[in-house]
Amino acid sequence: MSLSIRNQFPGTVTAVTAGAVMATVKVRLAGGQEVTAAITLEAVQDLGLTEGASVRTLVKSTEVSLATGAVAGLSIRNQIPGTITDVATGGAMASVKVSVEGGELTSAITEDAVTDLGLAPGMPVVALIKSTEISLAAV
Repeated sequence: MSLSIRNQFPGTVTAVTAGAVMATVKVRLAGGQEVTAAITLEAVQDLGLTEGASVRTLVKSTEVSLATGAVAGLSIRNQIPGTITDVATGGAMASVKVSVEGGELTSAITEDAVTDLGLAPGMPVVALIKSTEISLAAV
């Protein structure tokens, strides 16, 4: 199956914390980063997600925010450091490619944000992804 979601990373489930309806699933990505996905308990059961399960993490590029440095005092759990490799602008939106351990992330942000932050190739950034915006697929 082909998907339009650009950000796809293989990983391994390291922990599942179940609630009444939702669950948090911690995943160690191939590059060594740990991310947390918040998905329904039904999805956890349907996918058979348990510690050690192989998964693919999926994140739409519109759900990846960028910061020019580490951010403290923020509820966003997933903060992945990287380096900008490309910035493509045109009209109102921009596509920013970020090299991270184990792969590349794409962030779709406004052109104003690119200008205000001074984003350019070679610049270190931190990709910010809410746990509710990470989807998981069983491998």
